[in-house]
Formats: sequence, C-alpha cells, structure tokens
Amino acid sequence: MSFLSHLSSIISISKSLESELDIITKQVNFQKNQSVKEIGNRCNDLYFVEKGLLRGYYFDNGKEITNWFAQENEFATSLYSLVAMKPSPEAIEALEECTLIQLPYSSLQNLYIKFPETERLGRIIMEAYYIKLEERLLNIQFKTAKERYHNFILSKPTLLQRTSLGQIAGYLGITQETLSRIRAEV
Repeated sequence: MSFLSHLSSIISISKSLESELDIITKQVNFQKNQSVKEIGNRCNDLYFVEKGLLRGYYFDNGKEITNWFAQENEFATSLYSLVAMKPSPEAIEALEECTLIQLPYSSLQNLYIKFPETERLGRIIMEAYYIKLEERLLNIQFKTAKERYHNFILSKPTLLQRTSLGQIAGYLGITQETLSRIRAEV
C-alpha cells in the first residue's frame, strides 16, 4: 500500500493535502543493514515503510536491545527524539532493503496548521503507537517469557522469518538461549 493510500484509509485526503504531501515528502531507500539514524543524532523525520523492515534498538551495558520493529504500512521514528527535539537514545536500522517515505517533523507541524484534518490523522496514528507501546509494556511486566513469545508469533508472525533470533530475544526481554528453549518446547 502506498503512503497516500494508507493515509486515505485513516482519513479523507483532499487534493490540496495530497499535493502538499507530494511536495514535502520524499522517497528514500536504504540497503539491508544500513543505518537510518544513529544513536546520539537527533531524529527530525517520521518514516512510513512502503517496503522492507526497520528496527529501533539501543544498547544496555554493551548489549543490543531491539525496542521495536516497523514493517510495510507502519510508521517509524525515534519518537522521543522527534518530539523532544533531543539526541536519540536509539538507532534505527534497515533489516531489509527498504523504501521509506520521509516526512520532516517541521513539515508535519506546518501540516497541522494548514490542514486541520491532519491533526486528527496525527492523533489516530499516535493512539495506535500508544496502544502498541502499552501492550509491549504489559507483556514485559506481566507475562512470562513463553507468553511473550506466543504473543509475538500471534501478532507479528512474518517477523520470525525476517529477523534474527537475537533481535527477537532482545525485543522480548529474554536471552537468546531462553528463546531457543522456548522455541524447542513450542
């Protein structure tokens, strides 16, 4: 699904808004394993994944921890960095060859002023983001490792073939060895 088609599935997009989006967005491509954003750099853009797979990750005591995955028809950014306008505590990496639509945050803010319907769009997208974040937090806090893995394969089944076990283990908050034992049991 294209960027505009995805947005149109959320709200009605006027021709003038469509024209403005064509002007302020650009398509960017990244190769597999290429860095989209490095830790410590400010993230100034919101990305829409048209093709490929991204992940956000950070380091904790030298250990790489995957924070999120974004695949086709999903948005991605370092939200803290984007909104707070501070250096990003996480990196964004292309796990596959990616085609992204890049929307600068400053342009998004101008859209909110110029096209009030985009504020509704932003709210709906942020609500979806918040729900995913809350579900992830509840899983980490209250579910066993086995339950977290089960929820992962139910909610993101295609990622099992598109990511490494280490990335999945980090995302689930468990070691790779624990993940291997769980997979053997399942």
